[in-house]
Amino acid sequence: MASSPAAAPAAGSAADIAAALPFDTEAMVAGIEPWVRCESPSLDAEAVARMMRLVAHELAVMGAQVEMVPGRDGMGPSVRARLPHPDAGAPGVLISGHFDTVHPVGTLARNPFRREADRVYGPGILDMKAGNYIALEALRQLAAAGHRTPLPVTVLFTPDEELGSPTSRALIEAEALRHRYVLCPEPALAGNGVTTGRYAIARYAIETRGTPTHAGIKPQDGASAVREMCRRILEIEAMTDEECTFSVNDLSSGRWVNCVPAQASAQVLSMAKTEAALARGSQALLAAAGTRDGVAFAVRQTVARPLWANGRPETMALFETARGIATALGQPLSAHSSGGGSDANFTGALGIASLCSLGAAGAGMHTLDEHILASSLAERGRLTAGLLLALGR
Repeated sequence: MASSPAAAPAAGSAADIAAALPFDTEAMVAGIEPWVRCESPSLDAEAVARMMRLVAHELAVMGAQVEMVPGRDGMGPSVRARLPHPDAGAPGVLISGHFDTVHPVGTLARNPFRREADRVYGPGILDMKAGNYIALEALRQLAAAGHRTPLPVTVLFTPDEELGSPTSRALIEAEALRHRYVLCPEPALAGNGVTTGRYAIARYAIETRGTPTHAGIKPQDGASAVREMCRRILEIEAMTDEECTFSVNDLSSGRWVNCVPAQASAQVLSMAKTEAALARGSQALLAAAGTRDGVAFAVRQTVARPLWANGRPETMALFETARGIATALGQPLSAHSSGGGSDANFTGALGIASLCSLGAAGAGMHTLDEHILASSLAERGRLTAGLLLALGR
Protein backbone atom coordinates (compact mmCIF):
# COMPACT_ATOMS: atom_id res chain seq x y z
CA MET A 1 0.00 0.00 0.00
CA ALA A 2 1.06 3.63 -0.01
CA SER A 3 4.39 4.59 1.48
CA SER A 4 5.08 7.71 3.52
CA PRO A 5 5.61 10.95 1.60
CA ALA A 6 8.91 12.81 1.57
CA ALA A 7 10.29 14.43 4.68
CA ALA A 8 10.05 18.15 5.40
CA PRO A 9 13.43 19.21 3.92
CA ALA A 10 12.45 17.81 0.50
CA ALA A 11 9.08 19.52 0.79
CA GLY A 12 10.85 22.81 1.44
CA SER A 13 13.00 22.54 -1.68
CA ALA A 14 9.91 21.55 -3.67
CA ALA A 15 8.19 24.68 -2.37
CA ASP A 16 11.12 26.84 -3.45
CA ILE A 17 10.82 25.52 -6.98
CA ALA A 18 7.04 25.91 -6.98
CA ALA A 19 7.30 29.48 -5.69
CA ALA A 20 9.48 30.42 -8.65
CA LEU A 21 7.13 29.04 -11.29
CA PRO A 22 5.53 31.85 -13.36
CA PHE A 23 1.85 31.03 -12.87
CA ASP A 24 -0.22 33.73 -14.64
CA THR A 25 -3.68 34.30 -13.19
CA GLU A 26 -5.02 36.06 -16.29
CA ALA A 27 -3.77 33.29 -18.57
CA MET A 28 -5.34 30.68 -16.30
CA VAL A 29 -8.71 32.43 -16.34
CA ALA A 30 -8.52 32.59 -20.13
CA GLY A 31 -7.66 28.90 -20.29
CA ILE A 32 -10.59 27.92 -18.09
CA GLU A 33 -13.10 29.91 -20.15
CA PRO A 34 -13.55 27.44 -23.05
CA TRP A 35 -14.00 24.61 -20.57
CA VAL A 36 -16.82 26.45 -18.80
CA ARG A 37 -18.42 27.44 -22.10
CA CYS A 38 -18.47 23.75 -23.03
CA GLU A 39 -21.44 22.81 -20.86
CA SER A 40 -21.31 19.17 -19.76
CA PRO A 41 -24.22 17.92 -17.62
CA SER A 42 -23.87 14.32 -16.47
CA LEU A 43 -26.94 13.01 -18.30
CA ASP A 44 -25.98 14.53 -21.68
CA ALA A 45 -23.41 12.03 -22.93
CA GLU A 46 -22.56 13.97 -26.09
CA ALA A 47 -22.07 17.22 -24.15
CA VAL A 48 -19.72 15.42 -21.75
CA ALA A 49 -17.90 13.88 -24.73
CA ARG A 50 -17.34 17.35 -26.23
CA MET A 51 -15.73 18.44 -22.96
CA MET A 52 -13.60 15.31 -22.82
CA ARG A 53 -12.37 15.95 -26.36
CA LEU A 54 -11.27 19.43 -25.32
CA VAL A 55 -9.22 18.19 -22.40
CA ALA A 56 -7.87 15.21 -24.33
CA HIS A 57 -6.47 17.63 -26.93
CA GLU A 58 -4.78 19.73 -24.21
CA LEU A 59 -3.24 16.64 -22.65
CA ALA A 60 -1.97 15.48 -26.04
CA VAL A 61 -0.35 18.88 -26.59
CA MET A 62 1.37 18.38 -23.22
CA GLY A 63 2.92 15.20 -24.59
CA ALA A 64 0.75 12.80 -22.64
CA GLN A 65 -0.26 9.37 -23.87
CA VAL A 66 -4.02 9.94 -24.02
CA GLU A 67 -6.75 7.31 -24.01
CA MET A 68 -10.47 7.99 -24.43
CA VAL A 69 -12.23 5.28 -22.41
CA PRO A 70 -15.72 4.65 -23.85
CA GLY A 71 -18.66 5.30 -21.57
CA ARG A 72 -21.36 2.77 -20.80
CA ASP A 73 -25.00 2.74 -19.72
CA GLY A 74 -25.62 5.98 -21.57
CA MET A 75 -22.78 7.92 -19.92
CA GLY A 76 -20.07 9.90 -21.68
CA PRO A 77 -16.44 8.76 -21.98
CA SER A 78 -13.56 9.11 -19.54
CA VAL A 79 -10.09 10.43 -20.35
CA ARG A 80 -6.97 8.74 -19.02
CA ALA A 81 -3.58 10.27 -19.74
CA ARG A 82 -0.09 9.22 -18.73
CA LEU A 83 2.50 11.98 -18.65
CA PRO A 84 5.98 11.28 -20.08
CA HIS A 85 8.34 9.86 -17.45
CA PRO A 86 11.35 7.52 -17.46
CA ASP A 87 9.55 5.32 -14.91
CA ALA A 88 6.25 5.28 -16.79
CA GLY A 89 4.17 2.32 -15.68
CA ALA A 90 5.55 2.29 -12.14
CA PRO A 91 3.26 3.23 -9.23
CA GLY A 92 3.09 7.02 -9.05
CA VAL A 93 0.61 9.84 -8.56
CA LEU A 94 -2.96 9.76 -9.86
CA ILE A 95 -4.77 13.07 -10.39
CA SER A 96 -8.46 12.18 -10.41
CA GLY A 97 -11.36 14.49 -11.22
CA HIS A 98 -14.65 14.77 -13.10
CA PHE A 99 -15.94 16.97 -15.90
CA ASP A 100 -19.67 16.36 -15.56
CA THR A 101 -21.75 19.06 -13.89
CA VAL A 102 -25.24 19.38 -12.40
CA HIS A 103 -26.14 22.25 -14.75
CA PRO A 104 -28.24 21.50 -17.86
CA VAL A 105 -27.18 22.83 -21.24
CA GLY A 106 -28.41 26.42 -21.46
CA THR A 107 -27.39 27.40 -17.92
CA LEU A 108 -24.74 29.70 -19.43
CA ALA A 109 -27.57 32.04 -20.41
CA ARG A 110 -28.44 32.46 -16.73
CA ASN A 111 -24.94 32.31 -15.25
CA PRO A 112 -22.66 33.39 -18.10
CA PHE A 113 -18.91 33.15 -17.97
CA ARG A 114 -17.76 36.55 -16.70
CA ARG A 115 -15.31 38.16 -14.33
CA GLU A 116 -16.37 40.62 -11.66
CA ALA A 117 -13.31 41.78 -9.71
CA ASP A 118 -11.84 38.62 -8.16
CA ARG A 119 -14.87 36.46 -8.93
CA VAL A 120 -15.12 34.42 -12.13
CA TYR A 121 -18.57 32.94 -12.78
CA GLY A 122 -19.97 30.08 -14.80
CA PRO A 123 -21.71 26.70 -14.49
CA GLY A 124 -19.33 24.04 -13.27
CA ILE A 125 -16.40 26.43 -12.88
CA LEU A 126 -15.98 25.65 -9.18
CA ASP A 127 -17.13 22.03 -9.29
CA MET A 128 -14.71 21.27 -10.74
CA LYS A 129 -13.41 22.59 -14.05
CA ALA A 130 -11.13 25.20 -12.50
CA GLY A 131 -9.57 22.61 -10.20
CA ASN A 132 -8.88 20.27 -13.10
CA TYR A 133 -7.30 23.17 -14.98
CA ILE A 134 -5.10 24.01 -11.98
CA ALA A 135 -3.75 20.45 -11.95
CA LEU A 136 -2.88 20.51 -15.65
CA GLU A 137 -1.35 23.98 -15.38
CA ALA A 138 0.87 22.78 -12.54
CA LEU A 139 2.13 19.97 -14.76
CA ARG A 140 2.65 22.39 -17.66
CA GLN A 141 4.61 24.83 -15.51
CA LEU A 142 6.86 22.10 -14.15
CA ALA A 143 7.58 20.76 -17.63
CA ALA A 144 8.23 24.22 -19.08
CA ALA A 145 10.73 24.94 -16.30
CA GLY A 146 12.51 21.61 -16.87
CA HIS A 147 11.45 19.97 -13.60
CA ARG A 148 10.54 16.30 -13.67
CA THR A 149 8.31 14.86 -10.98
CA PRO A 150 10.01 12.07 -8.98
CA LEU A 151 7.06 9.76 -9.66
CA PRO A 152 5.15 9.23 -12.91
CA VAL A 153 1.81 11.05 -13.10
CA THR A 154 -1.47 9.76 -14.52
CA VAL A 155 -4.54 11.96 -15.01
CA LEU A 156 -8.04 10.46 -14.97
CA PHE A 157 -11.18 12.49 -15.74
CA THR A 158 -14.59 10.82 -15.44
CA PRO A 159 -18.13 11.64 -16.69
CA ASP A 160 -20.58 10.76 -13.91
CA GLU A 161 -19.34 11.85 -10.47
CA GLU A 162 -22.40 14.02 -9.89
CA LEU A 163 -24.53 10.87 -10.23
CA GLY A 164 -22.45 8.96 -7.70
CA SER A 165 -19.97 7.53 -10.26
CA PRO A 166 -22.21 4.56 -11.14
CA THR A 167 -20.22 3.68 -14.27
CA SER A 168 -16.76 5.04 -13.44
CA ARG A 169 -16.18 3.72 -9.92
CA ALA A 170 -14.50 0.53 -11.13
CA LEU A 171 -12.21 2.54 -13.42
CA ILE A 172 -11.26 4.95 -10.63
CA GLU A 173 -10.52 2.16 -8.17
CA ALA A 174 -8.56 0.06 -10.67
CA GLU A 175 -6.41 3.03 -11.69
CA ALA A 176 -5.88 4.18 -8.10
CA LEU A 177 -4.62 0.74 -7.09
CA ARG A 178 -1.80 1.17 -9.60
CA HIS A 179 -0.58 4.30 -7.80
CA ARG A 180 0.93 5.37 -4.50
CA TYR A 181 -0.95 8.65 -4.13
CA VAL A 182 -4.21 10.18 -5.32
CA LEU A 183 -4.80 13.93 -5.62
CA CYS A 184 -8.33 15.27 -6.23
CA PRO A 185 -8.65 18.93 -7.32
CA GLU A 186 -12.21 19.32 -6.01
CA PRO A 187 -13.07 22.83 -4.72
CA ALA A 188 -11.00 24.17 -1.83
CA LEU A 189 -12.55 24.33 1.61
CA ALA A 190 -12.87 27.62 3.48
CA GLY A 191 -9.62 29.05 4.80
CA ASN A 192 -7.50 27.23 2.22
CA GLY A 193 -8.58 23.89 3.64
CA VAL A 194 -8.24 20.45 2.11
CA THR A 195 -10.22 17.28 2.68
CA THR A 196 -8.71 14.27 4.43
CA GLY A 197 -11.95 12.31 4.93
CA ARG A 198 -15.47 12.26 3.49
CA TYR A 199 -18.82 11.05 4.72
CA ALA A 200 -20.37 7.81 3.51
CA ILE A 201 -23.07 8.32 0.87
CA ALA A 202 -25.96 6.24 -0.42
CA ARG A 203 -28.62 6.94 -3.03
CA TYR A 204 -32.03 5.30 -3.25
CA ALA A 205 -34.85 5.11 -5.78
CA ILE A 206 -38.29 5.36 -4.20
CA GLU A 207 -41.64 4.69 -5.87
CA THR A 208 -45.31 4.79 -4.96
CA ARG A 209 -48.05 2.89 -6.80
CA GLY A 210 -51.70 3.73 -6.29
CA THR A 211 -55.00 3.27 -8.09
CA PRO A 212 -55.91 5.43 -11.11
CA THR A 213 -59.32 6.88 -11.82
CA HIS A 214 -60.81 9.96 -13.48
CA ALA A 215 -59.92 12.91 -11.28
CA GLY A 216 -63.10 14.83 -12.11
CA ILE A 217 -65.76 12.14 -12.00
CA LYS A 218 -64.98 9.74 -9.15
CA PRO A 219 -61.72 10.82 -7.53
CA GLN A 220 -62.72 8.95 -4.36
CA ASP A 221 -62.36 5.67 -6.24
CA GLY A 222 -58.62 6.23 -6.74
CA ALA A 223 -55.58 6.22 -4.49
CA SER A 224 -53.12 8.99 -5.37
CA ALA A 225 -49.49 7.91 -5.69
CA VAL A 226 -48.43 11.57 -5.75
CA ARG A 227 -50.19 12.44 -2.50
CA GLU A 228 -48.60 9.47 -0.76
CA MET A 229 -45.20 10.27 -2.26
CA CYS A 230 -45.41 13.81 -0.87
CA ARG A 231 -46.16 12.44 2.58
CA ARG A 232 -43.28 9.99 2.32
CA ILE A 233 -40.87 12.74 1.23
CA LEU A 234 -41.69 14.82 4.29
CA GLU A 235 -41.20 11.79 6.52
CA ILE A 236 -37.89 10.85 4.88
CA GLU A 237 -36.39 14.31 5.14
CA ALA A 238 -37.54 14.49 8.77
CA MET A 239 -35.26 11.50 9.46
CA THR A 240 -32.24 13.84 9.14
CA ASP A 241 -30.11 14.20 12.27
CA GLU A 242 -26.57 15.29 13.13
CA GLU A 243 -25.08 12.01 12.01
CA CYS A 244 -27.10 11.20 8.89
CA THR A 245 -28.93 13.44 6.41
CA PHE A 246 -31.68 12.73 3.87
CA SER A 247 -32.76 14.82 0.90
CA VAL A 248 -35.18 14.04 -1.93
CA ASN A 249 -35.27 15.27 -5.53
CA ASP A 250 -36.07 14.16 -9.09
CA LEU A 251 -39.78 13.76 -8.35
CA SER A 252 -41.88 12.63 -11.31
CA SER A 253 -45.29 11.13 -12.05
CA GLY A 254 -47.90 10.97 -14.80
CA ARG A 255 -48.65 14.00 -17.00
CA TRP A 256 -52.47 13.92 -17.02
CA VAL A 257 -53.93 16.18 -14.37
CA ASN A 258 -57.39 14.73 -15.02
CA CYS A 259 -56.19 11.34 -13.74
CA VAL A 260 -55.65 10.36 -10.13
CA PRO A 261 -51.95 9.41 -10.44
CA ALA A 262 -51.14 5.73 -10.24
CA GLN A 263 -47.34 6.08 -10.01
CA ALA A 264 -44.73 8.49 -8.69
CA SER A 265 -40.97 8.20 -8.27
CA ALA A 266 -38.10 10.15 -6.74
CA GLN A 267 -34.49 9.81 -5.62
CA VAL A 268 -33.09 10.03 -2.11
CA LEU A 269 -29.58 11.09 -1.16
CA SER A 270 -28.24 10.15 2.27
CA MET A 271 -24.91 11.26 3.76
CA ALA A 272 -23.54 9.96 7.05
CA LYS A 273 -20.51 10.75 9.18
CA THR A 274 -19.96 7.07 10.01
CA GLU A 275 -20.75 3.75 8.35
CA ALA A 276 -22.82 2.86 11.41
CA ALA A 277 -24.96 5.98 11.00
CA LEU A 278 -25.45 5.23 7.30
CA ALA A 279 -26.45 1.66 8.12
CA ARG A 280 -29.01 2.88 10.68
CA GLY A 281 -30.45 5.38 8.22
CA SER A 282 -30.54 2.83 5.43
CA GLN A 283 -32.28 0.30 7.65
CA ALA A 284 -34.92 2.86 8.64
CA LEU A 285 -35.55 3.90 5.04
CA LEU A 286 -35.75 0.36 3.70
CA ALA A 287 -38.06 -0.62 6.58
CA ALA A 288 -40.56 2.06 5.49
CA ALA A 289 -41.46 0.03 2.40
CA GLY A 290 -45.01 -1.27 2.39
CA THR A 291 -48.59 -0.26 1.69
CA ARG A 292 -50.46 2.59 3.34
CA ASP A 293 -53.87 4.02 2.48
CA GLY A 294 -54.01 1.80 -0.57
CA VAL A 295 -50.68 2.99 -2.01
CA ALA A 296 -47.61 0.75 -2.18
CA PHE A 297 -44.23 2.29 -1.34
CA ALA A 298 -40.99 0.69 -2.57
CA VAL A 299 -37.36 1.56 -1.79
CA ARG A 300 -34.24 0.39 -3.66
CA GLN A 301 -30.63 1.40 -3.02
CA THR A 302 -28.89 2.40 -6.25
CA VAL A 303 -25.30 3.61 -5.73
CA ALA A 304 -23.12 4.28 -2.71
CA ARG A 305 -19.81 5.86 -1.78
CA PRO A 306 -17.90 4.26 1.09
CA LEU A 307 -16.81 6.22 4.11
CA TRP A 308 -13.37 7.74 3.72
CA ALA A 309 -12.46 7.79 7.39
CA ASN A 310 -10.76 10.98 8.51
CA GLY A 311 -7.32 10.69 10.07
CA ARG A 312 -6.05 7.58 8.27
CA PRO A 313 -2.25 7.51 8.74
CA GLU A 314 -1.37 7.31 5.05
CA THR A 315 -3.58 10.28 4.23
CA MET A 316 -2.39 12.37 7.17
CA ALA A 317 1.23 11.75 6.17
CA LEU A 318 0.36 13.06 2.72
CA PHE A 319 -1.38 16.04 4.27
CA GLU A 320 1.67 16.85 6.39
CA THR A 321 3.77 16.96 3.22
CA ALA A 322 1.23 19.31 1.64
CA ARG A 323 1.12 21.46 4.75
CA GLY A 324 4.92 21.76 4.77
CA ILE A 325 4.84 23.00 1.19
CA ALA A 326 1.94 25.37 1.88
CA THR A 327 3.72 26.82 4.92
CA ALA A 328 6.86 27.44 2.89
CA LEU A 329 4.68 29.16 0.28
CA GLY A 330 3.09 31.37 2.92
CA GLN A 331 -0.28 29.63 2.70
CA PRO A 332 -2.16 28.28 5.72
CA LEU A 333 -3.45 24.74 5.17
CA SER A 334 -5.96 22.90 7.33
CA ALA A 335 -7.37 19.37 7.14
CA HIS A 336 -11.06 18.54 7.44
CA SER A 337 -13.60 15.76 7.05
CA SER A 338 -16.48 16.92 4.89
CA GLY A 339 -19.74 15.92 3.28
CA GLY A 340 -20.22 15.69 -0.45
CA GLY A 341 -18.75 12.87 -2.44
CA SER A 342 -15.60 12.68 -4.54
CA ASP A 343 -13.31 10.15 -6.16
CA ALA A 344 -11.35 10.16 -2.89
CA ASN A 345 -14.22 8.31 -1.16
CA PHE A 346 -13.23 5.31 -3.23
CA THR A 347 -9.45 5.72 -3.18
CA GLY A 348 -9.21 6.69 0.49
CA ALA A 349 -11.40 3.76 1.51
CA LEU A 350 -8.98 1.48 -0.36
CA GLY A 351 -6.18 2.67 1.93
CA ILE A 352 -4.39 4.69 -0.75
CA ALA A 353 -2.95 8.00 0.47
CA SER A 354 -5.42 10.54 -0.92
CA LEU A 355 -5.85 14.29 -0.62
CA CYS A 356 -8.95 16.09 -1.84
CA SER A 357 -10.11 19.71 -2.28
CA LEU A 358 -6.88 20.85 -3.94
CA GLY A 359 -8.83 22.94 -6.45
CA ALA A 360 -9.90 26.56 -6.62
CA ALA A 361 -11.52 28.59 -3.86
CA GLY A 362 -14.99 29.99 -4.47
CA ALA A 363 -18.64 29.61 -3.57
CA GLY A 364 -22.09 28.87 -4.97
CA MET A 365 -21.37 25.29 -5.97
CA HIS A 366 -24.39 23.73 -7.75
CA THR A 367 -26.17 27.12 -7.92
CA LEU A 368 -26.59 29.97 -10.41
CA ASP A 369 -24.08 31.96 -8.31
CA GLU A 370 -21.28 29.44 -8.84
CA HIS A 371 -17.92 31.18 -9.03
CA ILE A 372 -14.23 30.87 -8.24
CA LEU A 373 -11.79 33.38 -6.81
CA ALA A 374 -9.22 34.17 -9.49
CA SER A 375 -6.65 34.92 -6.81
CA SER A 376 -6.71 31.27 -5.71
CA LEU A 377 -5.64 29.87 -9.08
CA ALA A 378 -1.91 30.60 -8.92
CA GLU A 379 -1.79 29.81 -5.18
CA ARG A 380 -3.33 26.40 -5.64
CA GLY A 381 -1.23 25.84 -8.77
CA ARG A 382 1.96 26.34 -6.77
CA LEU A 383 0.72 24.08 -3.99
CA THR A 384 -0.07 21.33 -6.50
CA ALA A 385 3.25 21.73 -8.30
CA GLY A 386 5.16 21.61 -5.02
CA LEU A 387 3.31 18.51 -3.91
CA LEU A 388 3.98 16.73 -7.22
CA LEU A 389 7.69 17.53 -6.79
CA ALA A 390 7.81 16.36 -3.17
CA LEU A 391 6.08 13.00 -3.53
CA GLY A 392 8.49 10.14 -4.03
CA ARG A 393 11.66 12.03 -3.09
